[in-house]
Amino acid sequence: MYSKVLITFWIITVTNFIGLSYAQKKKIYDYTEAFKPFFYPQISSKTRSADGQPGPAYWQNSADYILNATLNDEKNEIIASTEITYTNNSPDQLNFLWLQLDQNVFNKESRYYAVNPSETVDPIEKPGGGYKIQTVKVDGKDAEYVISDTRMQIDLSKQLKGNGGIANIKIDYSFVCPKFGLDRMGVQQTAKGKIFAIGQWYPRICVYDDVSGWNTLPYLGVSEFYLEYGSIRANITVPADQYVVASGELLNEKQMYTREEIKRWKQAKNSDKTINIRSEAEFDKNTSSGTKTWKFKIENARDFAWASSSVFVIDAARINLSSGKKVLAVSAYPSESGGKDGWAKSVEYTKSVIEYNSQKWYDYVYPSATNVAATRGGMEYPGIVFCSWGAKGEDLQNITNHEFGHNWFPITVGSNERLFSWMDEGLNTYLIDLFTETFNKEISHKRKNIAQTGTVLMNDTLEPIMVGEDNMNIDHVGILAYHKPGIGLKILRELILGPEKFDKAFKAYIRYWAFKHPTPWDFFHTMENVSGEELNWFWRGWFFNNWKIDQSVQRVEYINGNSKNGALITVENLGQLPMPTTIQVKFKTGSMQIFKIPIEVWKKNTKWTVKVNSDKEIKEVKLDPTDQIPDINPKNNIWNSNQQSVRK
Repeated sequence: MYSKVLITFWIITVTNFIGLSYAQKKKIYDYTEAFKPFFYPQISSKTRSADGQPGPAYWQNSADYILNATLNDEKNEIIASTEITYTNNSPDQLNFLWLQLDQNVFNKESRYYAVNPSETVDPIEKPGGGYKIQTVKVDGKDAEYVISDTRMQIDLSKQLKGNGGIANIKIDYSFVCPKFGLDRMGVQQTAKGKIFAIGQWYPRICVYDDVSGWNTLPYLGVSEFYLEYGSIRANITVPADQYVVASGELLNEKQMYTREEIKRWKQAKNSDKTINIRSEAEFDKNTSSGTKTWKFKIENARDFAWASSSVFVIDAARINLSSGKKVLAVSAYPSESGGKDGWAKSVEYTKSVIEYNSQKWYDYVYPSATNVAATRGGMEYPGIVFCSWGAKGEDLQNITNHEFGHNWFPITVGSNERLFSWMDEGLNTYLIDLFTETFNKEISHKRKNIAQTGTVLMNDTLEPIMVGEDNMNIDHVGILAYHKPGIGLKILRELILGPEKFDKAFKAYIRYWAFKHPTPWDFFHTMENVSGEELNWFWRGWFFNNWKIDQSVQRVEYINGNSKNGALITVENLGQLPMPTTIQVKFKTGSMQIFKIPIEVWKKNTKWTVKVNSDKEIKEVKLDPTDQIPDINPKNNIWNSNQQSVRK
């Protein structure tokens, strides 16, 4: 998801926080605490190996869906049925099932509104919003169920056996689509008609896993989702003048598009340049009455979303994957969102980010990648994303990059977003920052000065990253879910492991856990085992605690008081979180030397002295000369010849 805090974070950081010092609590570096043993509580098991891979007996339940929906565009109502084939691959017998009812977050009696009392129920939802459940059946028989906020518990008349037992659930329901669905879905009114962007719209089975059993935390609007994989078929009935785009592959193309439009689709499948499938000039040509049913399917997916409108301009082009496979980049938007700086560029942006991430990390897995201009904000689903219909230029490029980056985390690597938002938002932020640095160095340089962010990222008011979004001050989400973990991975790659080791380990993590459910420990184990480096000090300080980085040039002195004899430079680790240290020494002659202090030095020292073998006078000593470390006190990182030799 792309939030307003994410959009503005770097602008705020660079313009408002430079030179601003927070009142930081003084804590002394303790190397026994930083490097203490027994970091890992999770030991090797049959389901999860100690090296970060799924174990030999790893199991995961699956959920296949048949979704039927009819849109009443006048009432903004969805009338639908969901059929779930749920396979219990666990060794356990289940007495009941839990489902997520995310639309209930919009009911005025929900826990979301209790937690956010200043919010008002969208007028479109009067008198309340949420699901209206008509029937619930299991294996063809009426089932007993209880609805608790955004969850439903279905009691089973007989136990669902483990190791392959199957239950068939059918639910008939309806709901009124909210105008603004918490940045994730909604109804956008444009000059010529409505755009319906529909997500979190059907009851979804909760994950039953080997870590927590049933994962039933309520949906409070901020933290996202944890979902099972399976095959999904959807039959979506809308007014005949509307066009539907969705997750997955359209099965009845010939019945939905005109001959000319189908001809253009074929052109797009063989074109690296954007092909217009449907233009504004053609809006009035479709005078069909009644309804049409659009049929889609998607495999190995954890969710399904769709969008429908009579005012969609539709563009497309070919995406070239590293495997040689070809898929489609698609954009659907109203005419007022177009233009050379607007959504006419969306296909180009979509194509470039998916081609890069496929080549760099892991091939994109779905037949198309569709970008829909919808309500404000941004939200990701398998094969389709919703982005702000008003975004243009750099903002549109950034939001497109971010939302499609989520097709790797958490859509391919299915982590538990409800508990660990950093495992999707933070990893994706890193992914997209690397892409941006590769393709637009000017933008990246303008926004990123990591050395200047120390007092923001390690402010005393912040919670640790690991607490999860539902336990964070809402104003901290942009930093803790997105930027701090993203910057942490950048530090890990550029400073601690190096790109070659990091990239190999990161690719292994994606490969190990594609379409599976990793925990943070699985990620940590993978990065350590593949790279061969001990990293518990980094996970402990950056993710589990809000430890600060503060390294200082404590002393610079010539041996026996004479520069001809060389010099001794003493660096002190003041903050709780150690880092490998780079020292840049500039001489008055204009020459320069670089010294590297590995992390192992700080395992048993608070200070370290480096000998400079030179007969030149020193002009300046600087730590972190490439500005890769967010040190909370950059002033003590520099010593120059005008200072006293010892920093007081």
